[in-house]
Amino acid sequence: MKAELREQVVARATEIGFDLCRFTRAAEPAHAAEFRDWLSAGHAGEMNYLQRNAERRCDPQLVLPGARSIIVLAQNYFQGPLRAQAGSSAAGTIARYAWGADYHLSLESKLRQLDAFLVRCGGRQRFYVDTGPVLERDHAAAAGIGWQGKNTMLLNRTLGTWFFLAEILTTLEFDLDQAEPDRCGSCTRCLDACPTQAFTGPHQLDARRCISYLTIELKGSIPVELRPLLGDHIYGCDVCLDVCPWNRFATLSRETTSSMGEDVARMTLRDYLALTEESFRLLFRNSPIRRTKRRGLLRNVCVALGNVGTTDDLAALRKASVDSEPLIAEHARWAIEQIESRAQKVESTADSAPV
Repeated sequence: MKAELREQVVARATEIGFDLCRFTRAAEPAHAAEFRDWLSAGHAGEMNYLQRNAERRCDPQLVLPGARSIIVLAQNYFQGPLRAQAGSSAAGTIARYAWGADYHLSLESKLRQLDAFLVRCGGRQRFYVDTGPVLERDHAAAAGIGWQGKNTMLLNRTLGTWFFLAEILTTLEFDLDQAEPDRCGSCTRCLDACPTQAFTGPHQLDARRCISYLTIELKGSIPVELRPLLGDHIYGCDVCLDVCPWNRFATLSRETTSSMGEDVARMTLRDYLALTEESFRLLFRNSPIRRTKRRGLLRNVCVALGNVGTTDDLAALRKASVDSEPLIAEHARWAIEQIESRAQKVESTADSAPV
C-alpha cells in the first residue's frame, strides 16, 4: 500500500509540474546543532525571523504534530546562459531565480493541488516554499534531492544548482529515499569566487557579507567597505553557482514563468532611477524583486552605478541624491563620488601622458 501510494504521489507531482519528488523521515534535520551555533554567532545578520522560528525549524513535530514523512519537491528554473543585457554592467545583474514570476506563488499553487490529493488519501499536511519554518536543504539532502555543496547550496547531478525547493510535512508514511553522497571532492571554486569572501570555510557562510543578503535581506545602508565588492549586482547573486562544474549538466526548465520579461530585460541601471513608487509596483507586480521595495532596489542600483557607472549617469544620480527616501539619496551621493573620482583619475592620467 505504501509503495503504491508513493508511486501515485510521484506521478501526481510530476503531472503538476515538479521535476523531482523524494521522501524522507520527519525527524530533526542533520545540521540542527550547527544552525543554532550559526544563529548564536550572529551570522544571520538582520534575519530575525530565523531566530524566532529556530526551534520549529529544528523539530518538524513542532510544525505538524504527528508528522511521519516529509515530501521534498524540486522545480528546475534554469533559463540558459546569461542574456547579453541581463548580464551586462549597463543593466545590472539579477540572480536567475528572480528573472521571472515570483516562485513562491507558482509553487504554492502546485503544493495546494498535491495537498488536496494527500488529504483524499487520509493525510494531514503543512507545506512550505522557502519561507516556512523548515531547514529545507537538510531535508532535501536526506531525501536524495542532492547533496550540500561547500557554498551551502544543494547540488543535483542533472539540475546542477538551478532549482527551487518545496516541502510537504505529512502524517502519511512513505518508503524513504537514500541520501546522495557528497560529490564535490576537493573543488573549492564556489568558495574562491565569492566577491565579498562571505564563506568562512566549507559549508560556512557569514550572511552579513553575502551579496544576496546585502541586496535583499538588509533593509538599511549597505556597509561602505562592502559596496565596491558588489559590482553591478542589484538583486541577489549567482557567482558561487555560476562557477560550479556541476552546472554544465543543467538542462533548460520547462517552466515558462521563470524567464525574464521583456520589460525588465530592457531596463538599464539609469532607467531604474526614474521609477516612482507606482511604476516600481507595476514593473515588479509579479516578481520576487518587489520584496526589496523601491527604496531597496534603487539603493542597490546606486551602488552598482557607483561601481560601473560613467559620467553619463551623473545627472540621474544627482536627481536621486535628493530623493525623498533618505536611503536612496545617501547611496546616490556615494555613487556620484565614485564616478567623479574615476573621471578625475582618467583626466589626470591623460594630462600626464607624454605627447
